[in-house]
Amino acid sequence: MALATFKGGIHPPDKKELSKDKPISIVRPPKKVVIPLVQHIGAPCKLSVSIGQEVKKGDVIGASEGFVSAPVHASVSGKVVAIGEFPNAMGRMVISVVIENDGKEEWTTLKDNPDYMNLSPENLKEKIRDAGIVGMGGAAFPTHVKLSPPKEKPVDIVILNGAECEPYLTADYRLMIERPEEVVEGLKILMKVLGVSKGFIGIENNKPDAIEAMKKAVSKESNIQANIQIYPLEVKYPQGAEKMLIKAAAGREVPPRGLPMDVGVVVQNIGTAIAVYEAVRYGKPLIERIVTVTGEGIKNPKNLLVKIGTFVTDLIEECGGFTSEIAKVISGGPMMGFSLYSLDVPVTKGTSGILVLPEEGVVHAEDFGPCIRCGRCIDICPMGLMPSMLSVLSEKGFYEETKDYNLFDCFECGSCTYICPSRRPIVQLIRLAKSLVKP
Repeated sequence: MALATFKGGIHPPDKKELSKDKPISIVRPPKKVVIPLVQHIGAPCKLSVSIGQEVKKGDVIGASEGFVSAPVHASVSGKVVAIGEFPNAMGRMVISVVIENDGKEEWTTLKDNPDYMNLSPENLKEKIRDAGIVGMGGAAFPTHVKLSPPKEKPVDIVILNGAECEPYLTADYRLMIERPEEVVEGLKILMKVLGVSKGFIGIENNKPDAIEAMKKAVSKESNIQANIQIYPLEVKYPQGAEKMLIKAAAGREVPPRGLPMDVGVVVQNIGTAIAVYEAVRYGKPLIERIVTVTGEGIKNPKNLLVKIGTFVTDLIEECGGFTSEIAKVISGGPMMGFSLYSLDVPVTKGTSGILVLPEEGVVHAEDFGPCIRCGRCIDICPMGLMPSMLSVLSEKGFYEETKDYNLFDCFECGSCTYICPSRRPIVQLIRLAKSLVKP
C-alpha cells in the first residue's frame, strides 16, 4: 500500500538521530523569567499585574481582549520585578513581565475535571481559551479560534500533525513515544468541541515506534469507538505543512488563499493536543512546553520541558554548552526557523526547538548568483508556484507584480532555497515582497 503524500517536496537529511532517543527531561527552574505579552497571532494581551506583585504559577499576567488572542500566565511563582519592553527572538521590542522566581513552585488554584468528556463543547472551548493555548508547531495561532469555524464552513475531520518533518526537531516524536494516551485524549476533546466523528493522526514513516505507540493507544477499549485512524506518511519535506498533510491524509485540496476549514478540516499539533488535554482535565494553563535543543554545535542534545520565559542561554547551559566556535543558533528548525541575534531572549509558546550549528556546518552565501532558469524550485514547490519568478521580481523591485504569481500562497517552507544551485535567498526575497504589498 502506497504511503500518503503530496506532489513536490524535498528530502533534506533529517539529523534526528542527535536527539530522538533522548527522553524528555525537566529544565531546572530559572531564577527569573521574561514573559512577553504577545506570544501569538492576533491582539496583544492587556497587562494584569503590577511591579512588586506576588504571583503563583498559572496566574494570569496578561488578559486577552480580542477574540483572536490568548491570555498569558505566570510560569513560576515569585515577585514581578519589572514590566517593560524587552526583545523577543525576532529582535522586536515587546511588552513583557519579568518575574523573579522565589523557588516555591506554588500553583494558583486549578479546577480538576475528571469527568471532562461529559462537559459541553462550549465549556471545553472556554477552558482551552482560558488556558491560553496556541498552535505549538510554531505558528502560535490561538487554538480556540481554530475551533470556532463559521456555520457555513462545517468541519468533519480533525487531523493531528505528527509528521514533524522539519530536520533535527524531535519534540513531538518524544511526546508520541512517552505520552501517547494523552495525545489521543487531546484529539478526542478537539473532536467533541467541533462535533466531528473522524480523527486522523499523520506520522511520517521514519518513526515506526511512534506509529506503533499511537496505534496501541488508539486501540484501547475506551478509544475504539472514537473512530481515530493513524496515517503513515511518506518521509518528505514539508509533509507536516497543513495543506500538504490534508492532501495526504484526507485527499482534499485546500484552494489558493484558502484555509483548512474551507475543505472541512481542522489541523492541530501533537503538543497542542496534550496542552488541550491538560487544560481540560486539570485546568492547567500553557506555561511550559517541550523544546528540542540540538545540532552539531551542542555538547549534549536534549528534549527539554521548559518554562515559558526561560532564556535560551539557560537551555544551552542545560545541554552542556557549545562544542566549538558557533556560526548560528536558530529558533526552530533549519528550514523554517530563524537565526537568533542574542541568546538572552525568552522561550515562548511557539518555540519548538533551538538548533546550534558550528562554523564548519554553515555555508555563507553572501554573494548569490543569478537565476539560471533551471526550474528545480518549480518542480519541488509543494504549492505549485514559480519561486524563481517571485524571487526575480522581488530582487528587481517589482513587488506588485509578484501578486500575479500568487505571492501569498507561499507558506515559506524553504524548499526552493534549499534546492537552488545559485544559492539564491528565495524565501527571504519572497518575505520582502510580502512585507511591501497588500494581500
